[in-house]
This record gives sequence, C-alpha cells and structure tokens, in this order.
Amino acid sequence: MIARASLLIAIAALAGCPSARPTPDDVRADIDVLLDDFHAAAADADAERYLAHFAENGVFFGTDPAERWTLHQFEPYVRSRFADGGWSYAPRDRTVFVSADGSTAWFDEMLDRTAGGVTARGTGVLVRRGGDWKVAQYNFSVPFPNALWDTINAMIRAEGD
Repeated sequence: MIARASLLIAIAALAGCPSARPTPDDVRADIDVLLDDFHAAAADADAERYLAHFAENGVFFGTDPAERWTLHQFEPYVRSRFADGGWSYAPRDRTVFVSADGSTAWFDEMLDRTAGGVTARGTGVLVRRGGDWKVAQYNFSVPFPNALWDTINAMIRAEGD
C-alpha cells in the first residue's frame, strides 16, 4: 500500500516537472530551424514559405528609412521580387536570447551575400504562437566601418538635395 502511494506521488510529481518543457538547447534548435528556413525560402524565391514565417502583426525594416513594412505592406514587395528570383544570404554568428517564460526571443546575425557583395546584419524579435516561432520584427541593415561615417553621411545628405 505504501509502495503504491509512493509510486502515485512520484508520477504526479514528474508530470508537473519543469523538465517537461523544452530545454534552452531545444528552443535554440527550433529558432535556428525557423531562421535558416526563412533565409532558404528567400533564396528559393518561395513567397508562401517566406511570408508564413512572419507573425500576423509582423514588421520588416529594410535599409531605406522609408522601409518599415507591416506584413500586409511587405507581401506585395516580396511577391514582386520573388517573381524575378529571391535574395540569398548565408547567416553566421547568430546570437539568440529567450525570455524566461519562453514566449519571446530576440536575435542578431551576420548575413553574407552568397552572390558576392556586402555583408549585412539581421536583427529581430520572435514570438511563440501555438508552439511555433514566428518573426514579429526583422531588421535588415548594412553595417559599415566607422571610418566611413563622414563619407556616408555626406552621400546621404547629397541624396536628399
């Protein structure tokens, strides 16, 4: 009788054990799969797959100051660009942080243009929706050496004239 009660208590305790939740490594693996497929979908010019990675209220920031696009605004651009082929960047040096409750993550990654060209940076926020990670915000930027600050600022000012 005591052995049976002990067994029931042990089973009940294990059922509510926090180790039943994904480990940080599991979460990181899920995020890597999402972001790697996000970039692969762009390289494959697969608009459906690419756009499906965004949260319903997702936002994409491009390199131009005017490029703050909601998913609804971004979709026509993606479809138009993907009709002529997508874009291909190979991510590296990705850093990921996950909130304590496991519902939000933020990341940064360097992106090497696979067809040659400049290295870019992607940063963003991910949210967990129904067990899946979705892109809530993606910020695509092109970092440049500090030594070029004055030159690039002069070019930007000249563009505005």
